[in-house]
Amino acid sequence: MFLIDMFNKKTTMPAADAALPGRPEPIPTAETHFVNGHPLKGPYPDKTCSILLGLGCFWGAERLYWQIPGVRVTVVGYSGGFTPNPTYQETTTGLTGHTEVVRVVYDPSVVSLEDLLKVFFEEHDPTQGMRQGNDIGTTYRSAIYTTGDDQMETALKVRDQYQAALDAAGHGSRITTEIAPAGAFYFAEPYHQQYLAKNPGGYCGLRGTGVSCAIG
Repeated sequence: MFLIDMFNKKTTMPAADAALPGRPEPIPTAETHFVNGHPLKGPYPDKTCSILLGLGCFWGAERLYWQIPGVRVTVVGYSGGFTPNPTYQETTTGLTGHTEVVRVVYDPSVVSLEDLLKVFFEEHDPTQGMRQGNDIGTTYRSAIYTTGDDQMETALKVRDQYQAALDAAGHGSRITTEIAPAGAFYFAEPYHQQYLAKNPGGYCGLRGTGVSCAIG
């Protein structure tokens, strides 16, 4: 019974009044990007935009995005929940409500949001609910947290296009990606930032559906 209770906690969002209390001060994180040396917390160039993307374990998700031309900075952290300034250990209990996300800061004159979302939908399985493969829990749910109405409109459009592609391919499942305006973003601990650049043989559980996402 205990194991069943733990599983249910990890795959069910907590109520706000039942979430862990957290702390008033941010937890320490790295100052600069391990790959390109840019400051993780900014200031970012005026022409850049940012979006929060959750594809499961944020180690592999971040690596996808720092390799894309036009992406200025990638940062991993926690969003979509209730607990202020959570630690990694707290989020994995499922009692903070957060999911693991990558903040992607990009230059829209070089790379479009549609192209970033094409990578998002193709490189993980957005139909799995509170999991990605063997990674189970609310922290691994698929999510897009937008800044501004234009991003929201684009995210919904690309989601619908990808659902049509899944349907045409006979995939048989509905997209469960949470799409919402971005709330608080909490930086993850220093060792999580650009983890797979520091540990090239480290874990990456990303697995797509094999269905292409046509955009336009």
